[in-house]
Amino acid sequence: MIDYCRSPEEIFERSLAIIREEADLSGYSPAMAAAATRMIHACGTVDILPRIAASEGAAEAGIEALRSGARIVCDGEMTERGVIRRLLPAANPVTCALSAGDATGHARKIGNTRSAAGMELAAKHLPGAVAVIGNAPTALFHLLEMLDGGLAPPALILGFPVGFVGAAESKEELIARGGEVPYITLTGRQGGSAIAAAALNALAFEATRQLKGGA
Repeated sequence: MIDYCRSPEEIFERSLAIIREEADLSGYSPAMAAAATRMIHACGTVDILPRIAASEGAAEAGIEALRSGARIVCDGEMTERGVIRRLLPAANPVTCALSAGDATGHARKIGNTRSAAGMELAAKHLPGAVAVIGNAPTALFHLLEMLDGGLAPPALILGFPVGFVGAAESKEELIARGGEVPYITLTGRQGGSAIAAAALNALAFEATRQLKGGA
């Protein structure tokens, strides 16, 4: 028999202990440290820590929104599948933008990708929501264009598009806005649905803990 840890609880706790040992989270608020820890856990390396970027108070804004019942709008199914529903503090509704309508047809209409079209189709759900983007850079770019066009902002943008074309640039555009909308992101090409969902789940866990009297 191969000798390895079989307890999911022990695996998780040991993982968090290793992260806390290897990553200096002292510069973060407790809420942001929790989000950063889960992001590191999701990708398996503390090397991302210097590239985690967030506007001031972003994690706290996300927690407050979730506590208040804010909707969660995910860019795609992979991101949506990563949301742990039992952690949500107020049975928050979860919307997948790509399922909000005919993304393929709308993409042809607006001359953009399905991911961008999905964000537009989900526009009515975005004001005051927690927007979670873990796939296509065009989803983040187009969300920012929609905000420029007058869309009421989400409570928080978790911006983690991934890839070689547009991912780094879309996140730079988000950061360049100076926190007009609270954001948490990871600079550079890395990102992905797992990291995006991990950040959301960390905030949801903290929100639930606070509602149960843990804050």
